[in-house]
Amino acid sequence: MEGYFEVHGAGALRLVPLTAAALTIGRAPGNELTVDSKLVSRLHALVERFPSGWTIRDLGSTNGTAVNGSRLREARLLRDGDRVEIGPARLVFHAPGHLDGTRTVGMEPPAPPPPLTRREQELVEVLCRPYVEGGAAFPEPPSVRALGTALGVSESAVKKHLANLYDKFGLVTNDDRRRSRLAGEAVRRGAAGA
Repeated sequence: MEGYFEVHGAGALRLVPLTAAALTIGRAPGNELTVDSKLVSRLHALVERFPSGWTIRDLGSTNGTAVNGSRLREARLLRDGDRVEIGPARLVFHAPGHLDGTRTVGMEPPAPPPPLTRREQELVEVLCRPYVEGGAAFPEPPSVRALGTALGVSESAVKKHLANLYDKFGLVTNDDRRRSRLAGEAVRRGAAGA
């Protein structure tokens, strides 16, 4: 199991595994984790998996989301043992292994980056710049148009290089967060910022 929530609230303790790339939390029955309370918005919060770990983000709920007693203002990386409060529900996040300060114990170190062409390396550097330079806690990668402008190439050329990079980094899903996942994976494996 990659991670799970202990859900404390009305009724018996529940364990909710994190098996997909995203998990929605809210009052509506269509959420992966439903909290039946009027204090909880229909679509309240989102938990997403990134190469660096699981994050939680409040989706503009009326009553907010708190982690370890602090109200969320932006997306936040979850750590093993973090307590999430959504309405009357108390969720405890659990991850496999624990952090030893440098890496997650029990997990293999990242594979080295794949061989990249000169243009692919340039694209990775521009794509990962917001992640390497810091600033926002969970930055968004540049758009295809911004990447093309920065590199002085067409959007179709950027899309072609991105497709090659997705293959090289093993990102086979075709979701809307794939550029973010590529940037995170490139940074994690040392392909950017070197």
